[in-house]
Amino acid sequence: MIDQMQQEDWKYVKNIYLEGIATKNATFQKESPSWKQWDEAHINDCRLVAKIKGEVIGWAALSPISTRPVYSGVAEVSVYVCRHKKGLGIGSLLIKSLIEQSEESGFWMLQSGIFPENYSSIHIHKKYGFREVGIRKKIAKLDGKWRDVVLLERRSTKVGTN
Repeated sequence: MIDQMQQEDWKYVKNIYLEGIATKNATFQKESPSWKQWDEAHINDCRLVAKIKGEVIGWAALSPISTRPVYSGVAEVSVYVCRHKKGLGIGSLLIKSLIEQSEESGFWMLQSGIFPENYSSIHIHKKYGFREVGIRKKIAKLDGKWRDVVLLERRSTKVGTN
């Protein structure tokens, strides 16, 4: 079941995020932010959790890419699934629901930067209409090692088409 993320879901969301950090293939972050930091960095009406029997097993959210008004309809996607629940279609449910919610909220472009080694994340994004824009070579270091990021984007067919 997909629900709107609530503040009380944070402890589960944080744990799933920490699992992603530990893989070294999900984010450049080295530690989880506080709830306050995370809350301020993500768009309020585009935050979802996946639950089975009340247990949060995945989450998805949007972050603004810029504070400039001209980019108000463009956001960055984050999707994370509990490592013990991967392969069950949870990521698909989350990204599909996030796309629908983003369009209802007026977003015309979603983007995602994914490590090339994160094959499953790249695959799921492409499955839902994201296209590879390019590879950002050596964009940043993780643990002292330069890493590339595949840049993907999805243009809405419902918003901003005029």
